[in-house]
Parts: sequence; structure tokens; C-alpha cells
Amino acid sequence: MKIEKILNNNVILTLNEANQETVVMGRGIAFQKRVGDVIESEKVEKTFIPEGRDVMDHLADLYRDIDPDILEVATKVIKYAQSVLRLRLSNHIYLTLPDHLSYAISRTQEGLDIKTPLIWEIKRFYKVEYEIGKKAIELVEKELGIQLPESEAAAIALHIVNAREDDSDLGVTIRMTEIVQDILNIVHFYYGQTFDEDSFQYTRFITHLQYFARRLLNQERRESNDDFLYQQIQHKYKKAFKCTERINDYLKKVENTSLTKDEQLYLTIHIQRVTTEK
Repeated sequence: MKIEKILNNNVILTLNEANQETVVMGRGIAFQKRVGDVIESEKVEKTFIPEGRDVMDHLADLYRDIDPDILEVATKVIKYAQSVLRLRLSNHIYLTLPDHLSYAISRTQEGLDIKTPLIWEIKRFYKVEYEIGKKAIELVEKELGIQLPESEAAAIALHIVNAREDDSDLGVTIRMTEIVQDILNIVHFYYGQTFDEDSFQYTRFITHLQYFARRLLNQERRESNDDFLYQQIQHKYKKAFKCTERINDYLKKVENTSLTKDEQLYLTIHIQRVTTEK
């Protein structure tokens, strides 16, 4: 591969075999290099093809202007997150996380502390991602000598969650988290009981709600129309089904939509399990 454009010492643009503009990253990959030079393959750590001209332009502007040390820290955080989660994150994280860290560091240096919404919910629903966010704060302090506020761990966690779901719209992730919390509140007040947040059934319930909320917001819902099982569950778990109807009323009011029979069915089963777990 030959260098088409140098964004900084660690990031260049090149063309792949299909003549597509490709971002190539690696520590010192462009050091003492010029446009047209060949890239040493052993220095390549990450390659990806941005989706669309706007993304490429934004990426080029960001990597040209951002402090290389911040970019290096962001890359370390991404690698750490992927090793902990044991999966590859969406390529968008290489755009969103450096941008966020740069902005967060600027705010901190100016003495501004802008609180991240849903901190409590993020700590509860995305425990692993929140711990990754805390690790990111440690890396920023160690590498850059800047102490970010603890609330930034939650903000970074949201970016990780977003990249894990391969969803470029952070607003969907935030709204999804709000819906999960609202549904939990409905169940909590309907039954008048608190739940063991470390229990197996509670964890399964949270996971179910997260996937449900994302499918709802992304309009990826399906219906099997299994009326027999639906009638059985409605009769067997009457209280849990009534609670599901409360959730349905909430969704009609705030999201202008209704639960499908399948969604009512599985929500009822999860509510029954989490409220009767010993």
C-alpha cells in the first residue's frame, strides 16, 4: 500500500485493492514518510473503510487537528475494551472516542464539569463497559497527567456500548437506557419490591429489556402470532401479565407504539421469574 495522505504520525489514508479510500493506523506509521511512500506492513495495527464521504472528511479533520497523544490514549482504550469484551467494536469508535476524549479534556482544563446523563443507570446496566470507562480515566491521568471527573467513565461507557452494538447513533443508546430504566420502575412500583441486582434472573431481565428497547427504537420487531402460548401465559401469570399491560400503556404514551403479542409474552415470563426468584 502507498500513502495517499498523511493525517498524523499514526494515521494515513491509502487506497485498497478495490480503489477505496482506507484508513490505516499504527504507531509511528507515517514517521519520516511522504505521500507515495510504501507502508511497512508490520507497522499496520488497524485498517478500516469509513462509510461515506462525510465520515471520511470528518475523520480527516479530526485526526489532523487532534493531539496525537490523545489519539494514542483513545486507541489504547479501544484495544483494552476489545480484549475485555472479546469482540471487535464498530469502526465508528475510532472516530467518536478520540473526539469525545479531546472534548472532555478541554472541558476539564477549562474547569467545566458537564454531568453525563443516566450515570446511575449506566453503572447498573453496563457494568463491564463502565469499568472500561474507569480504566480510560486512569490511562488519561497516567499518559496525559489530566484527571477527568468520574462521570466521564459513564460517558465513555456509552460510546463502548454504542460501538458494541455497531450503532453510530449515540442517541439510540441513551434513549434505550432510559426505556429500560422506565420499565424497571414500572415493575418495581407495581410489585412494591426491590430486586437483587446481582441475581441471575435480574441480569437476564436487564439483557432482555436492552435488546427489546433497541429493537423497538430501530423498528426491528417481528410477530409469530403464537396465540396458544400467549393465552397460556396470560392465564398462568396473571399478575405479571397485568404488569406488562402497564408497560404497554407507558409505551403507547411515550413512544406511540404498542407491545406485540410476542413481546407481551416474553416480558411476562421475565417479570414472573425476576419477581419470584428466591
